[in-house]
Amino acid sequence: MSFVLDSKIPSGPLEQKWSKHKMDSKLINPANKRKFSIIVVGSGLAGGAAAATLAELGYQVKCFCYQDSPRRAHSIAAQGGINAAKNYRNDGDSVRRLFYDTIKGGDFRAREANVYRLAEVSNAIIDQCVAQGVPFAREYGGLLDNRSFGGAQVSRTFYARGQTGQQLLIGCYQALEKEIQRGGVKMFPRTEMLDLVLVDGHAKGIVTRDLNTGKITTHAADAVILATGGYGNVFFLSTNAMGCNVTGAWRAARRGALFANPCYTQIHPTCIPVSGDYQSKLTLMSESLRNDGRVWAPKSREIAAKIREGKLKPSDVAEDDRDYFLERKYPSFGNLAPRDISSRAAKEACDDGRGVAGTGLGVYLDFRDATARLGEPTIRARYGNLFQMYDKIVGEDPYKQPMMIYPAVHYTMGGLWVDYNLMSNVPGLHVLGEANFSDHGANRLGASALMQGLADGYFVIPTTIANYLATQKPGTFNTEMPEFKATEAEAKERVNKLLNIKGKRTVDSFHKELGLVMWNKCGMERSREGLTEAIAKIPQIREEFWQNVRIPGSGDIANMELEKAGRVADFLEFGELMCYDARDREESCGGHFRAEHQFTDADPDVQAGKTQAGEAKRHDDLFSHVSAWEYNGDGKAPTLHKEPLVYETVKASIRSYA
Repeated sequence: MSFVLDSKIPSGPLEQKWSKHKMDSKLINPANKRKFSIIVVGSGLAGGAAAATLAELGYQVKCFCYQDSPRRAHSIAAQGGINAAKNYRNDGDSVRRLFYDTIKGGDFRAREANVYRLAEVSNAIIDQCVAQGVPFAREYGGLLDNRSFGGAQVSRTFYARGQTGQQLLIGCYQALEKEIQRGGVKMFPRTEMLDLVLVDGHAKGIVTRDLNTGKITTHAADAVILATGGYGNVFFLSTNAMGCNVTGAWRAARRGALFANPCYTQIHPTCIPVSGDYQSKLTLMSESLRNDGRVWAPKSREIAAKIREGKLKPSDVAEDDRDYFLERKYPSFGNLAPRDISSRAAKEACDDGRGVAGTGLGVYLDFRDATARLGEPTIRARYGNLFQMYDKIVGEDPYKQPMMIYPAVHYTMGGLWVDYNLMSNVPGLHVLGEANFSDHGANRLGASALMQGLADGYFVIPTTIANYLATQKPGTFNTEMPEFKATEAEAKERVNKLLNIKGKRTVDSFHKELGLVMWNKCGMERSREGLTEAIAKIPQIREEFWQNVRIPGSGDIANMELEKAGRVADFLEFGELMCYDARDREESCGGHFRAEHQFTDADPDVQAGKTQAGEAKRHDDLFSHVSAWEYNGDGKAPTLHKEPLVYETVKASIRSYA
């Protein structure tokens, strides 16, 4: 493997790079495709789309997921919509505009060529999904309907009520099931990847554990694809499903794959606020709600206190006593300001003592005006399932009282480093979707996650993986090779070590302790001092974990505590890397907000009206690069490698939404 970061971006004009690359890419004829085997870890939109498409092309595919069915992949949680540049509204959208909004939304910290490709294939994604029967909403004339999402001034988000991710996954799942029935894909549900197997520095297999029987086995292939999602659960409380983890990506990192931009974490502004100390998961209200909902907080601390004490209903707060802070601070985008900016604005209001909810950590998302303008039946048709979900969790009717929301960890932009072919620096290891770093920079715009997952799985990897496979002799590797035996033995030893600690603390207690450190020191706001404290504290938590965690039961049967323990052990290593990355990046950009790096009233750009005091302050002269980190072993600081970000067609500028 190599630590020289060659992005393999094609030459030529930006608009022609992907077409040129497809023409220049190597081909494998249909008869030879049948000789190659590919492992796909993960069966969400990226993994499921890749597995189905590669099998349909003729490759032999093994697909693994820890859920009991691919239908339960976490992609179903992205419910608001999926972006594409079809411009059905005739409101000025284009591939170029989608590309620029995505680059700008990522605070000019994404790779230009990858983002343009994402925008370029977006329209084909919609056609693919319609052909699969995804029931996108339609307007009166029969065209697919669109709605707006944060960070854009055009309507480009296609949706299926409040169930977009679920409906897209059903379409993908049907394609996958067709290939399973045909024999092109062999599916392994309830099977978790424990490690990556390298042979002569190439990724040639994985070690897995059957979560029903506890059996640990190895699987060989000519190439490995990781589509294992993000690492938001390092914070313990997040909007992610509780099973989401970093293990697949982190095990690859321990084998030499570089981890890029791990500090880039997206905080979503419309989460239901935390309700108590014993809560184990947070619930997201879709960003689509910000199309019609208005975000506000009381103008005075006194009114906020009365609301918290139950002496005043939010619906009774006079209009003049409401601060619609997003509309005030960002009039051009208003309630559809990007997620990172909207989240910090909500935190600012709560830090000022004007927060609601029992904890004071909440603001309102109010549909009063939209309901009066459009009628309750229209609001029910657009958001009924989301309103029902809120009512069940909070116990308040959002048709009568405004929703309470507060920012929470949602998505992660960092991931394993990949080149333009989506291959990591480990030959043969390809990484798709949220598990790679390539498309979103320091902040993801809403409705772009589904777009990236399907772009990578349906359209990119089926072309680019041939560039690697064409250099390999198919069927050369098998599980009897010493490298497979050695990696399997290491995985078994680690499982046995966990089971034999027999300490006194639960896995969740360690996870929660880590999560508090991460949220307080590496959450919505970071500082060098806090990150240094976290880098000192996390190894202490990790040391006690390996001495005092208690895992009941055995490894020979289904054991959820053992599953969690392996994942938390990886979080305890990975969290430290996140803090190293956040401390090294002496700037603010997107979701990475360093308290020391923000605009002040004294800045010339603030005085010139280009931005506002308190906004994130980038340092393009020092940090216009991808930070890719090399794991050096337990207890050793990681090594930083840099890929410069070169913009050929856009100019990095102050990211203003005013």
